[in-house]
Amino acid sequence: MQHITTKTPHWSLAVILLLLEGMAFGGDLQIAEDSAAGRYTITDGNKPVLTYNFNIVPVPAGVTGKYAVARCDYIHPLYGSDGEELTRDYSPDHPHHRGIYWAWPEVTWKGEKRDLHALQGVFARPVKIIRKEVEKGYAVLESENVWKWSDAEPIVKELAKITVSPAKEGQRSIDFEFKFEGLVDGVTIARRGQANYGGFSIRQSVRENQKIVFHNDDPGKDPRKAWGCLSGTPPNGKQPVSVVILQHMMNPEYPGDWYQAPNLSWLQPTFPAKGQAYELKRGVTLTLKYRLVISAGEVDEVTMRKLWSEYQESK
Repeated sequence: MQHITTKTPHWSLAVILLLLEGMAFGGDLQIAEDSAAGRYTITDGNKPVLTYNFNIVPVPAGVTGKYAVARCDYIHPLYGSDGEELTRDYSPDHPHHRGIYWAWPEVTWKGEKRDLHALQGVFARPVKIIRKEVEKGYAVLESENVWKWSDAEPIVKELAKITVSPAKEGQRSIDFEFKFEGLVDGVTIARRGQANYGGFSIRQSVRENQKIVFHNDDPGKDPRKAWGCLSGTPPNGKQPVSVVILQHMMNPEYPGDWYQAPNLSWLQPTFPAKGQAYELKRGVTLTLKYRLVISAGEVDEVTMRKLWSEYQESK
């Protein structure tokens, strides 16, 4: 197990007010649509859980540079149980970082390499919301997006499903399922330099007394578990919050390597394997699944192993 501890200053953030309409109800979880902005906020009672930005979010005033580019198809904010913001968007150091998103820094087509992660030359664009409902106590959002080369030519179809569970004993799980299918021949995706970051990406907010841990069981272990966690006290928080990241064992090339950037409050499971460019073929679907568990306080290794097992056993 690898372990890093860093100390970071406490930042304060302004309260974000959302004008919401079109609510879907079920138990305490609700889905509210801001139709003008094209975003969906899931709440539990009177507390926000997350906001999915389906439509384009413009560049805020004062944010400049090559990587300050309007974006969509991502989650921000993600909230803790007391309303703390756990993610960052349009940060001055890396303005292309955008909360929770699924993107690759090397998208290659027709011999040319572009960057979906940094919003350079290829972009995810909204098509439609497939599902927006609360069923059996779970809030579910499903969207269809398309990757566009030069923001014009469709090259990849993307389906994203986000499932939020009710809170239980100070923890809440959020499941992600992504399906990607090539619409043209010859599209490949890869990590930065085929070795570093890429895939299911999480830019978290700064943490006081930040801790990062991650672990993949050795080859040959059955089952082979893979989990990671970033914890610490978020802006305006009164106690530590843990964000546990779990990989599903049915993902291709499981388990993915972990990539961390402690100075950016960044921890992610990567895809594809090191040294590989993965082809998104026509008529063939790549499915990737992950779970986040948001927990009040710090989470120990025994609990993370248990959470991993519960994820694999869930339907």
